[in-house]
Amino acid sequence: MFDPGYLAPYALEWFNLLLRWLHIVTGIAWIGASFYFVWLDNTIKPPQPDSDLARKGVSGELWAVHGGGFYNPQKYLVAPAELPGELHWFKWEAYSTWLSGFALLVVVYYLNAKAMMVDRSVADLSSWQAVGVGIASLVAGWVVYDLLCKSRLVQRQLAFGAVVWLLLVASSWVLTHLLSGRAAYLHVGAMIGTIMVANVAMVIIPGQRKMVDAMLAGRQPDPFHGIRAKQRSVHNNYFTLPVLFIMISNHYAMTYNHPHAWAVLGAIMLAGVLIRHFFNLRHKGRLAWGYPAAGVAVLLALAVALAPAKPARVDPAAGAVDAAARFATVRTIMDRRCVSCHAQQPTQPGFAAAPGGVVLDTPELVSQHAARIYQQTVQLKAMPLANLTHMTDAERAQVGAWFEAGAGTGDPQ
Repeated sequence: MFDPGYLAPYALEWFNLLLRWLHIVTGIAWIGASFYFVWLDNTIKPPQPDSDLARKGVSGELWAVHGGGFYNPQKYLVAPAELPGELHWFKWEAYSTWLSGFALLVVVYYLNAKAMMVDRSVADLSSWQAVGVGIASLVAGWVVYDLLCKSRLVQRQLAFGAVVWLLLVASSWVLTHLLSGRAAYLHVGAMIGTIMVANVAMVIIPGQRKMVDAMLAGRQPDPFHGIRAKQRSVHNNYFTLPVLFIMISNHYAMTYNHPHAWAVLGAIMLAGVLIRHFFNLRHKGRLAWGYPAAGVAVLLALAVALAPAKPARVDPAAGAVDAAARFATVRTIMDRRCVSCHAQQPTQPGFAAAPGGVVLDTPELVSQHAARIYQQTVQLKAMPLANLTHMTDAERAQVGAWFEAGAGTGDPQ
């Protein structure tokens, strides 16, 4: 008999897949446009003062070749003398990225907050409280950032950038003390994404519409709107590399599961901004290798700092423990703490398939994935997810001892 309840996790998994795919596609379109237009702004050359272009109000132009064709984009100082019949507005790339990203946040995190957002070793929150914290962070992030943009600080670019970075680091600290590390990272990314799309929806597009409306009314457009829109567009450009890292961060528990995960994220965001700044300067014709060198140095230092300590060797006296008995203990731990998710047919609500394709419901599969089990449960303590099944430190030590002793099964074959 058809049972829609039985198929619900499977349907949700497909919805997750399609949303993630859409989010990636629209994100590529948005970030690609951001990269292109900042490159264009930094690369165009001003025309000769007495040229026809200068008399038309063109502030810069560029000749390029791509895909077998020649292109000649021109940028006006404020606006052309006459409004063209058709204008292309770059907005739906941004809106589609945020809408698909927020929908994905709801499907993956908010509908399964108990497993994906709540870590009782961090804060004893209910699912609704965790979701509330997540949504509040998105709103608060935009409000504080927008107030900073309206202050005099925005005129001092370096100081403004430092304050925004500190705001994001402080937000990371707060979220990692309320949510699971994985959820905290994703919400910092969602906060940045919300700031970026709000820049488009509440500053850039309205400013452009005011300029168009002024031209339609026969008035000279106020250049303030263009200046402010470009300022926010440049901010979005610097946000891109940090937000791209956060989009993939859930694959790297060594970052979000660190005791100081907020500082780890702050360092990675800083490295991303330094590297992005190099490219922005490069497009202006300046080679400032110190910026990418500093970014790479930050990442290398972070890699060294995060390296797991080598565990103590197993006491030789423990060698008397039969390998089969040790493996039986590990199997019991896997069955109790891991198999509800990591099975051919997971029983944990919200999971239609084993995370990462790692199945642990047979002795052979436990042995096959021994190194990964050790890494995720002992070295990183990333699994069980948010320690949903309450694996104890003693159990982790038993898994570690089994792996250090050779991860044997006791099977002579």
